[in-house]
Amino acid sequence: QVQLVESGGGLVQAGGSLRLSCAASGRTFSTYVMGWFRQAPGKEREFVAGISQSGSSTYYADSVKGRFTISRDNAKNTVHLPMSSQTPADTAVYYCAAKVVVVTTTPGGYPCWGQGTQVTVSS
Repeated sequence: QVQLVESGGGLVQAGGSLRLSCAASGRTFSTYVMGWFRQAPGKEREFVAGISQSGSSTYYADSVKGRFTISRDNAKNTVHLPMSSQTPADTAVYYCAAKVVVVTTTPGGYPCWGQGTQVTVSS
């Protein structure tokens, strides 16, 4: 399994931008599909974006389409999530996750998780 560490969270005003990153350990990073999830207080963890092993296929929740972009660099074992036009509804702890085979949108399908990074969007 891979070990995942997120970074890049913080406080941003509505309309602003942040860029999240996820660094993975291990030599098999390119065999994993990667996902970003988020969990707001009192809410269930939800899918935000996912990317295939090669990066050729990406998937987004409707709520972030056109504002967030997921990408990966297999040479550097990293996944990125630039976020723009943020709203207070984007406030949550954001988690990076990894699994094999195909991207899925349910958290239960991902065995590997980072510790999370807080994103707060002020109005």
